[in-house]
Amino acid sequence: MCQGTSFFRVLAEQKNNTIKKEHRQHMQYGGRDSKTMKGKLLTGVGLLLIAAALLLTVYNIRESDRAGAESEEMVVRMESLTAALPERLETEKKELVPEYKKNPEMEMPTVEVNGQECVGMIEIPALGLKLPVISEWSDAKLKKAPCRYSGSAYLKNMIIAGHNYRTHFSGIKRLNPGDSVVFTDADGNVFSYEVTEIETVGGYDIEKMEDGDWDLTLFTCTNKGKARAAVRCREIEE
Repeated sequence: MCQGTSFFRVLAEQKNNTIKKEHRQHMQYGGRDSKTMKGKLLTGVGLLLIAAALLLTVYNIRESDRAGAESEEMVVRMESLTAALPERLETEKKELVPEYKKNPEMEMPTVEVNGQECVGMIEIPALGLKLPVISEWSDAKLKKAPCRYSGSAYLKNMIIAGHNYRTHFSGIKRLNPGDSVVFTDADGNVFSYEVTEIETVGGYDIEKMEDGDWDLTLFTCTNKGKARAAVRCREIEE
């Protein structure tokens, strides 16, 4: 009886050892499978993020090109309208004091171009840019061209906003003090400025954007979109 008990006890211990061994193997290989699955999942997520970033980049490039083409078309149209002004009117402009100097509070005149009311054109020689400036701003209008955010060239407090498109205001962050900026209003009056300062303003800090004794401010989003790059300019009096 004792020998039989010992025999069965040995069998039971062998069975338990076998079960424990199988359990350890299961845990070992199961852990490897789990790590493999996690690795594949992380790789898949990474590839999706890369693909999304590439798609966003392509979309932004296309939007920039589209906006650039539309702005260029508007500039050509505006220049043709200016060239069509009678020579007599041009002569009178040179001989007489412009109306805006007699009445700086007057509304800036506009010209309709491709369905948009524009107050003039902005030219930045250092960036090779010449763009129309739409009279009032909105998200939809900013996708077409830079817009007057507030103020007036006549009151020396105009602020112009532009999208961070390569073909619009993306490059203004690279401007340097002393660089030239030229604004021509819808009546053909030319205002010359030079860059004096470039600063970063909080994305929602409207008060700081409008604060200060600047004759002209150009601004756009930073690359991360959480702040604004503001180019401050002073007018060069003739």
